[in-house]
Amino acid sequence: MSFEWHKLYKWEQNIESEITDGVYEYICEYYGIGNVEELTDDQIIQIREFVDSDYISEYSPMMMGFNNLFYQLEELQYENVVG
Repeated sequence: MSFEWHKLYKWEQNIESEITDGVYEYICEYYGIGNVEELTDDQIIQIREFVDSDYISEYSPMMMGFNNLFYQLEELQYENVVG
């Protein structure tokens, strides 16, 4: 019998969720806001510059959290334009 790992995706989802929650929590604490939806354009630019810098590797697991953040912010911007 070969090795199997049933529901591996659940582990992956939990890890991604924990990383994303950590990124959101740190950003909210850093900027003194209650929700990432309160970020200003300048703050978003600062975060984007940090992510694009050499400080964080594009292969860092933390990129999942930052990518989820940017995706959420883009969705909010789209909803504000369309809605």
